[in-house]
Amino acid sequence: MTQDVAPLAIAEIRRLFGVAPRSVSPLGAGLINQTFLVTTIEDQRYVLQRLHEIFPAAVNEDMEAVTSHLVERGLATPRLVRTVSGDLWVDRPDGVWRMMTYVPGVAVERVESEARALEAGRLLGRFHAALTDLDHQFAAARAGIHDTARHLSGLRSALDRHRDHPEYQGVLPLARSILDAAVNFAPLPDLPGRVVHGDPKISNFIFDSESGTGICIVDLDTLNRMPLPLELGDALRSWCNPAGEDVSQTGFSISFFRAALAGYGAEAGRMMTPAERACVVEATLAIMVELAARFCADALNESYFSWDATRFASRSEHNRVRAEGQMAAWRACRARAAELGGIVEEVLGGSDA
Repeated sequence: MTQDVAPLAIAEIRRLFGVAPRSVSPLGAGLINQTFLVTTIEDQRYVLQRLHEIFPAAVNEDMEAVTSHLVERGLATPRLVRTVSGDLWVDRPDGVWRMMTYVPGVAVERVESEARALEAGRLLGRFHAALTDLDHQFAAARAGIHDTARHLSGLRSALDRHRDHPEYQGVLPLARSILDAAVNFAPLPDLPGRVVHGDPKISNFIFDSESGTGICIVDLDTLNRMPLPLELGDALRSWCNPAGEDVSQTGFSISFFRAALAGYGAEAGRMMTPAERACVVEATLAIMVELAARFCADALNESYFSWDATRFASRSEHNRVRAEGQMAAWRACRARAAELGGIVEEVLGGSDA
């Protein structure tokens, strides 16, 4: 299990990165990396992160390639700040540390309006469209990010290994419902891999605090190539759940779904093939179950996702609630799957690739 660590000392930040910090404070509520805001004596701001051990240091090479390309295409993005010796990161006994530029704006934990869904769709569409011609071999691409079968197997393994967990009997019925939901899943057809963000949940999007316009996407450790419906499905399962991920009673907003696709289509609709469009709803459903399986497994493993100790008694409880919420959203989405498929064709079907 990853242990929380203190940020680098001010003197160490100055020595390593050549900036003069005035303060260092926790930033955001990310589920994986530990993140801090560095404010310099000149009131400049930077983001300091210690990477979770699941990410190899080479993710920074991928981030540098992608963000350089985004800047060339005129998009805003956080950029890595090189060390005084010219490196992209620092290896220390307590992990890999890096510093990035800070992009001002606001992040939200859930989509609260059609306007927000529309802007998120536009921003993701611009991101994808800008990277269509990126020629880069990803050094740290993680295999099986959306390998649903693997995540279901991980849930089964957690059930086998943790029969003595104090919350086992409470988690077991939820785990069974997740495994039952996946029984009739069919694999996606063979689709081309496209450059994607890899974790397009709404909290990874930065918006202008006044206009609400999408500014950039952050948390670029999951960059990869994968079928586009998996990326869109991951986005839509996050954006179309107005209740957010930290409650058990959730749903699926049809109006947010339509708005998100309208925004995406305006920026990147022409790059989608009919085969990709046809898989969007099924991919959304699959990723909800997949994520529920991951949360449910960690309700027993208690080794991956961070948790909010101010709201939940344990990591296990928080992850169980997250899993319950994903399954509630899955049921709501599945009940209207045919209608959602019609919306996909209506909104995105006007301009085939």
